Amino acid sequence: MLIAFKLKLLLACAAGLAGPIAVAPLVSDMAVHGTATEPAIVRVAPGSLSYREAGDFTRAGQQAEVPLRAMRFNRPLHIMRHQVSSSDYQLCVRDGACRALDRGVAIASDRPAVQVSWHDAQAYAGWLSRKTGHTYRLPSDAEWAFAAGSRFRDDGAPVDADDPSKRWISRYERESERDFSDTTAHPFGKFGPNEHGIEDIAGNVWEWTSTCFMRSRIDEAGNAGRPTVNCGVRVAEGAHRAYVTDFIRDARAGGCAQGVPPANLGFRLVREEPSWVASVSARWGKVWAARS
Repeated sequence: MLIAFKLKLLLACAAGLAGPIAVAPLVSDMAVHGTATEPAIVRVAPGSLSYREAGDFTRAGQQAEVPLRAMRFNRPLHIMRHQVSSSDYQLCVRDGACRALDRGVAIASDRPAVQVSWHDAQAYAGWLSRKTGHTYRLPSDAEWAFAAGSRFRDDGAPVDADDPSKRWISRYERESERDFSDTTAHPFGKFGPNEHGIEDIAGNVWEWTSTCFMRSRIDEAGNAGRPTVNCGVRVAEGAHRAYVTDFIRDARAGGCAQGVPPANLGFRLVREEPSWVASVSARWGKVWAARS
């Protein structure tokens, strides 16, 4: 009966099933800096990782194991050391640029902003970009995996061609063994830093990414065809990969996700660093403007 219930619960979600990310340990030349107006940023050095695409993959009409491919980041990734705090998010609310947090969310400088939708995260990124003059955005799923380093393990399950449901049940039971009873949004530092110095990544706050859910067919050679993309569902990363409808603020109260629902939905942002050429051009532009 328990197995049947789990299977029905999984089938009820139109979230798709894909193996999570397998991340090779990376070495970071960590640099952290921040001010009262700029969040603390960690610089993750260029490196490589093994990555499984987010989404649902099939072969000949049956569930297929997601292809594992090597990825290389040739430029450093600059990402927030902590998730966006509830007090920083509240500044955006006061400016009228962000939707108010739910009443149950504690407002503090050392607590993450949780119960926020993908659209809430996008609104905050736009507001922070305008306030600071830098470009902030949500990381892609691959960028999040790269930043997470060894905190994210590949828990993709093999596919039984005769009974694909065994894979779904196996994943659900593996996730159920983890302790998801703790849904408290703890102060920063509760789950510690990873090898890059990024705090609390893959803790009990799942983080929104910019990556859309997709479905794709795989041919006999293992090559994925052109995907069908659904950007009404986004990838959220935490202790496991989840697919959540973009307007959901609390996945436990109605958000459909892969396996066990996320305990909390929050986010951290990537800061775009201008290229050397763009920086020099902007600097000379200001000089010529001053002379004219």
